[in-house]
Amino acid sequence: MFDVLTAIIYILFCLFQKIMDCCTNEKCNVVLVMKLKRNKRNSFFKEFTPKSLVCIRNKYTFSLFQHDLIAGLTVGVVALPLAMAFAIASGLSPISGLYTAIVAGFLVSLLGGSYSQVGGPTGAFVVIIYDIVQTQGYDGLVLVTLVAGVILLIFAFSRLGTLIKYIPYPLIVGFTSGISVIIFSSQIKDFFGLQIKHLPADFIPKCIVIFSAFGTWHPITFSVAFGTLILIILIRRFFPIFPWGITSIAIAGLLTWALQLPVETVAMRFGEIPRGLPSFSLPDFSIFFDKWNALIPAAFTVAFLAGIESLLSAVVADGMTGRRHKSNCELMAQGFANIGSVLFGGIPATGAIARTATSIKTGAKTPFAGIIHSLTLILIILAFAPIVSQIPLASLSAVLVMVAWNMSEVHHFRHLFKAPPCDVAILLTTFFLTVFVDLTVAVGVGMVLSAFLFIKRVGDVSEVVPLYFSKEEEFESDELNQESIEQEAIPSGVDIYEITGPFFFGLADSLKDVLSNLKFPSKVFILRMRKVPVIDASGMHALRDFFYKCKRDNTILVLSGVNKNVLKSLKKFGLLDMIQKDLICSSIEQALKKANDIVNGLAP
Repeated sequence: MFDVLTAIIYILFCLFQKIMDCCTNEKCNVVLVMKLKRNKRNSFFKEFTPKSLVCIRNKYTFSLFQHDLIAGLTVGVVALPLAMAFAIASGLSPISGLYTAIVAGFLVSLLGGSYSQVGGPTGAFVVIIYDIVQTQGYDGLVLVTLVAGVILLIFAFSRLGTLIKYIPYPLIVGFTSGISVIIFSSQIKDFFGLQIKHLPADFIPKCIVIFSAFGTWHPITFSVAFGTLILIILIRRFFPIFPWGITSIAIAGLLTWALQLPVETVAMRFGEIPRGLPSFSLPDFSIFFDKWNALIPAAFTVAFLAGIESLLSAVVADGMTGRRHKSNCELMAQGFANIGSVLFGGIPATGAIARTATSIKTGAKTPFAGIIHSLTLILIILAFAPIVSQIPLASLSAVLVMVAWNMSEVHHFRHLFKAPPCDVAILLTTFFLTVFVDLTVAVGVGMVLSAFLFIKRVGDVSEVVPLYFSKEEEFESDELNQESIEQEAIPSGVDIYEITGPFFFGLADSLKDVLSNLKFPSKVFILRMRKVPVIDASGMHALRDFFYKCKRDNTILVLSGVNKNVLKSLKKFGLLDMIQKDLICSSIEQALKKANDIVNGLAP
């Protein structure tokens, strides 16, 4: 029966592949292909061509389909409890998480730039979603996610996918660990069965309410949650072949039903899981104009988290498979996936690292494994919705406790304390702001702090230093590396200084102080710039002021070893119109010869 079903599904894929072959027939599209080769649009279409289409063009075989089918079914089963748990932790119905896994998972795999990425709801969004739902309602969340989707599309088509990966690692670990603490604290209520009507969103008030309500804990609920957690640990340790989430919940649910234990289930709190597909609906856009100042920052946070986690997941997948993803195409898929998710009753989504790794480990070869994972969830809803509705909430809380532990990255967090103090400062600042203030504030402050520390590090490696050469040293154009020798090799009345590193605004003041620190103004000042890869507006402004200062002191400024990019910037800024061309030398040897001629009156 399974082989027959597999063959039928594969035939459908073959028909789809034939249709795509007809659409991409060389005879029908020869004119279009010739035009694309003649302009830059070809590279654009290549960059944003989904990997699913690439697989179809490369002939999707029955062997590949068999691997993807097994992986897709497995990941679909793994995603079921996680999708429900993340939605419940976000303050929404579990069906919202399932719809997200279906719609977003399908679109991420269909349009994405990774062969193995599996999309859906993740723990990183729990905190921000819960806060938005509590303050703006679900319609506010939909608007935030729509704007975030548009932002992701702008990032993608602006080709910013390669820039997002430069987010500092301590910042990522800091807010990921902070999120794990908040997720854990939000699950204590269901884990112990506490009688709390409303759980505050802020961490400290939440802890106060939890501790004050500990006298209402329910022993049977706690036993189910703790037992599920023990099952998860045992399955992960001794039976890793089984998906720990659905297996532990199935066993706990079966025992709860068999023993008729009085614990709260999904149906008791949220009602029965509906048997049906998600329906399309539009939000009330008038809310956006009333609350845009609160929604826009949240949208940027959602876009930031979706972009970062999806690209991190894609990088992990590349490391496991040896393939390479297309970052901008992946961001495009995340943008469409988030838009589609909330228009069909879902929540924000991104690439799920755990589900992606599970898909690869169970044999996935192409993005169609992710598509099959979405179809699997649809079949589960249609066929087993009543059974899913009877899952104990205590079991789902145990799953989230394990997710929080996995997200905490305790070993990475602890290991980062061996890093330089600046990195530790970013780590702790982001962590504490995430836990005690707000995730949006944590990300913003963390990025600003990272930028300032980066500028400081650039300033530490960039400097203006005096340069001397000995008589015995033979000049080898710009290959000289010895920088502190006897000064007798330099003609009298000539000073040589070298700029090392990027000439940014942090170095501008150092150049201004050079002439002021000289005891007597020199006749010729050689400024060596072979180690300056780039120069910004502040650097060029400082160089212009330095030129005028030299002119007032009757000192001739000679530039040495300026690379093409810096020369281009100087020309655009107008500096080359002030400095004579023969005073811009390609090597230190040429600069010293020019200085010697000037000092001896052999050159004007």
